[in-house]
Amino acid sequence: MTAVAARPAPAAAPTPPTSRPRPRSRRRRLGAAVWYVAVSVLAVVMVAPLVWTLATAFKPATEILSGALSLIPDDPTLDNFARVFQDVPFGRYFVNSLVLGVGGAVTNVFFGGLGGYALAKLRFRGRAGVFALFLSSLMIPGIVTMIPTFLILRHFPLAGGNDLLGQGGLGLLNTYAAVIVPGAAGAFAVFFMKQFFETLPDELGEAARIDGASEFRIFVQVYFPLARAGLAVLGILSFQAGWNNFLWPLIVLNDPSMMTVQVGLSSFVNDYETAFGPLMAGTVVASLPVLLVFLVAQRWIIEGVAHVGSK
Repeated sequence: MTAVAARPAPAAAPTPPTSRPRPRSRRRRLGAAVWYVAVSVLAVVMVAPLVWTLATAFKPATEILSGALSLIPDDPTLDNFARVFQDVPFGRYFVNSLVLGVGGAVTNVFFGGLGGYALAKLRFRGRAGVFALFLSSLMIPGIVTMIPTFLILRHFPLAGGNDLLGQGGLGLLNTYAAVIVPGAAGAFAVFFMKQFFETLPDELGEAARIDGASEFRIFVQVYFPLARAGLAVLGILSFQAGWNNFLWPLIVLNDPSMMTVQVGLSSFVNDYETAFGPLMAGTVVASLPVLLVFLVAQRWIIEGVAHVGSK
């Protein structure tokens, strides 16, 4: 009986050498360090005034002058917030700013949406010229048009005691319309919505026209809901601009009961002293509505950015 020779075991396959991560170069590490330092410094510079404002709002008057650079109040108090509503009719100013901010947002969303839809989806002679006119108006400083706009509002026919020729009264001055009407269909709103409507397909409007829908119905029922994200962004920007507006309400609203929050804050500053505590407390209160609007509508802002980016 012959013995069977044992076969030799196959040689094990050589293990590949483990790849070690290449160390980052000195230049790359230095660039990353500079980047983080720059971002940190910028963050501190941007946040520090806000923190100082919030801290000053809770400081008593003596501590504001003695420890102006301290960010933590030694003896926190709510007296500054109480003075905001006691020294001036801040509640009335708050309501006025709310009306002007919401009114400006609604008018810009509606009329800006109409203008943007017309320039983006309708074909008519002179469309390019109208759009160029809107763009050119963005290049004109607002201070240049203040006097003509004021005179138009002052001599508006059959308003504020004026006759048919615009004489005898104050026109639209000292009314909410004096602030809302001049910016009801801003050039930026029309330009912004035109760019947004151009990202929506034309086939939707053509199908609705075949079914016999009017242009206004197509705008309201077809394109307006699809542009919800862009309209939300425009509404937030318009509300913020109307809420923070200071110079124009100061010019056209001479009645103290019509003053806005921003104009009311200036009452804490005079030629002799500045009431830093109530001023900072009023600033904190005035910032809350805009912050609340951003928190509520941030979903539509993200949706709008994602929609435009996907196109």
